[in-house]
Amino acid sequence: KSLGEWVKNQRVLYRNDALNSDRILQLNSIGFIWDTLEHAWNKQFYELCAFRARKGHCNVSTNDERNTSLGNWVQQQRKLRKKNTLSS
Repeated sequence: KSLGEWVKNQRVLYRNDALNSDRILQLNSIGFIWDTLEHAWNKQFYELCAFRARKGHCNVSTNDERNTSLGNWVQQQRKLRKKNTLSS
């Protein structure tokens, strides 16, 4: 098994409440990320917070070469909100 497969398996076991608490504690102690989608969303959110602190607004351009990824993420969040599908 590759490390990637092992990591994926740990996440599946965790989601299914089949991973024992000692292993959960061990993985938590090294900062293991259980929900990669949530982690990625939070990373972009904190990046947006930093952008707002620097610029005073959240209007991130998708054409800004330094913030292309953040601009795309903000645009996607706005689309989801417009569709009423932005999760809370």
